[in-house]
Amino acid sequence: MASKDADPSLGYLTLKDTEVKLPRPTRVKNKTPAPIQITAEQILREARERQEAEIRPPKQKITDPTELADYRLRKRKEFEDLIRRVRWNQSVWIKYAQWEESQKDFNRARSVWERALEVDYRNHTLWLKYAEVEMKNKFINHARNVWDRAVTLLPRVDQLWYKYIHMEEMLGNVAGARQIFERWMSWMPDQQGWLSYIKFELRYNEVERARAIYERFVQCHPKVGAWIRYAKFEMKNGEIVRARNVYERAVEKLADEEDAEQLFVAFAEFEERCKETERARCIYKFALDHIPKGSAEDLYRKFVAFEKQYGDKEGIEDAIVGKRRFQYEDEVRKNPLNYDAWFDYIRLEESVGNKGRIREVYERAIANVPPAEEKRYWQRYIYLWINYALYEELDAGDMERTRDVYRECLKLIPHEKFSFAKIWLLAAQFEIRQLNLNGARQILGNAIGKAPKDKIFKKYIEIELQLGNIDRCRKLYEKYLEWAPENCYAWSKYAELERSLAETERARAIFELAITQPALDMPELLWKAYIDFEISEGEYERTRGLYERLLDRTKHLKVWISYANFEASAMEENDESSDLPQDGVQEYNHEAKKECVQRARRIFERAVNYYRTSAPELKEERAMLLEEWLKTESSFGELGDISVVQSKLPKKLKKRKQITSEDGGVTGYEEYFDYVFPEENQATNLKILEAAYKWKKQKITSDDD
Repeated sequence: MASKDADPSLGYLTLKDTEVKLPRPTRVKNKTPAPIQITAEQILREARERQEAEIRPPKQKITDPTELADYRLRKRKEFEDLIRRVRWNQSVWIKYAQWEESQKDFNRARSVWERALEVDYRNHTLWLKYAEVEMKNKFINHARNVWDRAVTLLPRVDQLWYKYIHMEEMLGNVAGARQIFERWMSWMPDQQGWLSYIKFELRYNEVERARAIYERFVQCHPKVGAWIRYAKFEMKNGEIVRARNVYERAVEKLADEEDAEQLFVAFAEFEERCKETERARCIYKFALDHIPKGSAEDLYRKFVAFEKQYGDKEGIEDAIVGKRRFQYEDEVRKNPLNYDAWFDYIRLEESVGNKGRIREVYERAIANVPPAEEKRYWQRYIYLWINYALYEELDAGDMERTRDVYRECLKLIPHEKFSFAKIWLLAAQFEIRQLNLNGARQILGNAIGKAPKDKIFKKYIEIELQLGNIDRCRKLYEKYLEWAPENCYAWSKYAELERSLAETERARAIFELAITQPALDMPELLWKAYIDFEISEGEYERTRGLYERLLDRTKHLKVWISYANFEASAMEENDESSDLPQDGVQEYNHEAKKECVQRARRIFERAVNYYRTSAPELKEERAMLLEEWLKTESSFGELGDISVVQSKLPKKLKKRKQITSEDGGVTGYEEYFDYVFPEENQATNLKILEAAYKWKKQKITSDDD
């Protein structure tokens, strides 16, 4: 009885009986490499050697005509059936025709070829195979017939023409081959067809015929390559005059073509081979004048090489300059606003030294005005004008043109939006060099009126000061300060000028006026200059008054330190004691030094009290102040008292604080230094004692309860 799990589709076997049991993969215990290694190539070679021989059907041998007739009938039936199924498949037709050919039944083979051509006569492969069969079996007339029909139906297939001509040439029928070439040329084939015809004629030394074909060839294909081939043909046959004539005709017709460069190079090389160096040079120069700059790179390179070989030093330099000139022309044509290219181009022309060309390039360069009235676009452009003016002055020596260049440049700049102090100053300095002082003053005056700048004021004042015109300097400083009342440099320099003239009161008045200005760009420098001025004049009381006024404005750490250092250094305040006896002088100096120490100490104490009471958050400044005080007390020697400062010095503690991110999370810790001063330490201790007392009181109360 069959099992319950038996399956009729499996022959009443269970699934367990039919499952494929693969061998269990063995575990590799020893993974060390074997002493003899086997390569993949060796494994494949052994597999190839052990492969069993292929089983092939036995060969059949036909022994009598009846079997042959049966075989042919069967084979033809197979081919005909196959053709009915895939009539469009050319490989079937070719196999059928080739089989008939192998049976030496050429009529049947021709019939098959003709039937195939009726299906697809545009397939040139069929024509080629058909004609090759006829040629192979030496049916020449049949082959001619096939070729003739093929080239008539498919005249644009070059391979058919080549095969047809080759057959006739192999048969020695040169006239027939020539006739076929003529038929082919009437269809105006590509260049290779014409060149094949020319080679055919040259094989039989028909030079005149080849020349005539070349004439027709360049008319059919009027291209540079065709004309160059024609000229080389004439050159090869020693016809130099004819070759030159060909090149000249080509230049007349193709001088404006894109690849005319190749024609000119070939023409020049031809003349060079003919030892006509002057002709070659003329051709190169004519070509460089007529060919667009962008397509003459090879021509320039050849010209430079030619000049290096045949020319003199001047010709070589001209060729190299011409090549670089072409490169710069190309760059400025692509981007006229590329001022760096213009600078390089101008430098090249200046090295040559042709004034006319230099001025022409300068004029072309400055004509490319920046499109927008923004200073950043003009910053490079303005140097073209500067270089132009310097060239006219220093190299060309034409002062009137230099003056015109500066004048036109100053007219062009939109001074309402921006200006260039450099141009104004260069124009003024040029006039000074020409001993035209009024012209220079007029230029600088216009500059101050149209576009006042710090550089212009400074330079103008410097010029007038060198000339000794003090009144003009004062007027200029007044204009300067009227234009920029916040400029501390101008105030300081004005006061310095007056002091150099021994006008102490005027200098002091200028300083007083300066420090009362509502806005200053660098007030600390101005106050320092004023204080240094009073110190140099020996006005110590005025200096103290200045320091006090400055402290009313700012309580900066540097002000306190500077004030204290001033008091500490003012020990030679009174020199009247020089008339006293020696003992009296020493006693007087000791008292003066003691007074200076007391004054400096009082200022330090004021500063410390200010930082302790009014700015307790500025701990670092307070610590720096105490360190400076300690250093000053040490410098006093026996008059100093270091203990006064040491009791006030803080303790320096390193602490950490959290670094929080934008979302409030802690991202890390940052170390910083904190300063703990003695009064803070005492306050902390008092707080601890107070807390302990409070805790003890609470404990006693709870015990009583």
